[in-house]
Amino acid sequence: MTQYNNHSGKKKIAILIENDVEDAEFTIPYNGLKQAGMEVVVLGSRMNEKYKGKRGKVSMQADSTTSEAMAAEFDAVVIPGGMAPDKMRRNPNTVRFVQEAVQQGKWVAAVCHGPQLLIEGDLLKGKRVTGFSAISKDIINAGANYIDEPLVVDGNLITSREPGDLPIFTTAILSRLGYGGKDVALPNEKDTAAEWWKIADAWGGSTKGDIVKGLNTALAGERYSLEALQKYLEKESNTEAKSLFQELIGTKQRHIEKLETYLHRLGEKPSLAANIADQYAKVKTALTGSDDIYQIRCALGDIQTGIGDIGNLCASYTDPVATAIFKEIYKDLWKYEQRLVALYRSGIGAGVQPPQPTTGAATAM
Repeated sequence: MTQYNNHSGKKKIAILIENDVEDAEFTIPYNGLKQAGMEVVVLGSRMNEKYKGKRGKVSMQADSTTSEAMAAEFDAVVIPGGMAPDKMRRNPNTVRFVQEAVQQGKWVAAVCHGPQLLIEGDLLKGKRVTGFSAISKDIINAGANYIDEPLVVDGNLITSREPGDLPIFTTAILSRLGYGGKDVALPNEKDTAAEWWKIADAWGGSTKGDIVKGLNTALAGERYSLEALQKYLEKESNTEAKSLFQELIGTKQRHIEKLETYLHRLGEKPSLAANIADQYAKVKTALTGSDDIYQIRCALGDIQTGIGDIGNLCASYTDPVATAIFKEIYKDLWKYEQRLVALYRSGIGAGVQPPQPTTGAATAM
């Protein structure tokens, strides 16, 4: 058995790893804790295996395994997300290790899909917890109170939702392990005005250039969609559809303002691609027909494309501010997608009679 006796007096933290871990969710806590001078031990489930991240940036052999390690040796356990927790939860040694850590009062921090491992260990009942939105119902079904916030701390459990929360998540772990003081330039974890992206960048997260690229990608999509909607509105005669298009146009304008404002805060301007996106929309929409249902269908297609594009951006950057803007756009697009679907279905169904059962079918029933 591998023993990790800590004679230096440093805090000792276990960070779990499995294949398809969300790279940033492993890298940022790992680097942040190491840079703070703490002893970080990487625990996998199998000996002699090199684990690879979901995005190909992490490639690491574990220091030891959860079957060898003893929770009592550590001050904290960190559970990154991605697809890794679904593999971790299948290993009884990993589940037992985390159960012992929680029961012994160690700090246990899980991000994104990380709470899946806590669910497997029956550790969430009655707790306030957060996690990636896709597992919110799983968290609730495990008996927890799901809180949609960047950081939730309940007892010795620390949880966060996604890569955009990582600088706050890692700072919360550091502060609870006693790292801090007048010489440490870490903001309060509740400080929404802090430049969290700079902290994440120092720990191996998204650079300013990465974030600006993401903002411009979103801006190009919103400018294209705005121009397209204005053209659809001109051709649409259905009153309900026109009203929905007008509402969508206002929402798109608000999205664009928020994206441009944050670019300005970062000292940047919209890219050329973002600036000409509306011109591309003018060319494309000029070729569309004038049928009411066709305009609704075109708008629906644009919204659905936007959902896919902005959904990817939501999980791509370790900046809380950019991620919050992307998530707002994402939620708005989902809302309008459902309203457009209802409008489209009612439009194509108008005047169509439901099929009548044949005599044979009626006799069979």
